[in-house]
Amino acid sequence: MAEKSTVMAVQKALEGAKKRKFTETVELAINLRDVDLSVPKNRIQDDIILPNGRGKAIRVCVIGGGELALKAKDVADLVITPEELQTIADNKKQAKKIANSIDYFIAEAPLMAVVGKRLGVVLGPRGKMPKPIPPGVDPSNMIDALRRTVSVRTKDKMTFHAPVGTTEMPIEQLADNIETLLKRIEVKLEKGRMNIASSYVKTTMGPSERLF
Repeated sequence: MAEKSTVMAVQKALEGAKKRKFTETVELAINLRDVDLSVPKNRIQDDIILPNGRGKAIRVCVIGGGELALKAKDVADLVITPEELQTIADNKKQAKKIANSIDYFIAEAPLMAVVGKRLGVVLGPRGKMPKPIPPGVDPSNMIDALRRTVSVRTKDKMTFHAPVGTTEMPIEQLADNIETLLKRIEVKLEKGRMNIASSYVKTTMGPSERLF
């Protein structure tokens, strides 16, 4: 169960948001301190599974053939076979369209090098290089986990943001997601919570509410 202070912060953030014609994302903003992000090893790059999901559709593409492609057909949003890979790579416009419309990519392990060579220029800058999966393995569990996953990248900025759900989700679920994400971030930092100067919860276009 989430801490009362986190629940109250989420509640205030939602109450302060105006009614919109679209569903707003609820995000967490974290400000770091005493961390030298010019040193690559100090940067945070992590995929965190939120206990209550993202509250929105997350699209997953599977790149593979044979048994994996057959199993992925009913659970993935897009399946790209090895034969289709080169055709897509040759069409930069189509490759960019796919890269922008898909949140996560899974590739058959033996194809990882080929995917990197042909689509790396498109997927790499977007932080969407595929995650490997053994040939023939049922991808259902991996896809389900990715649909509840948020990717956190600090790069060289002391302030970074991460989505934790949407305004349509229950407050308690959002609070649980926030605390899960914060705990994972703390583990990645040398001094844990001491390296977090402050954190705020806010909706896409609403005011922010400080946590802690």
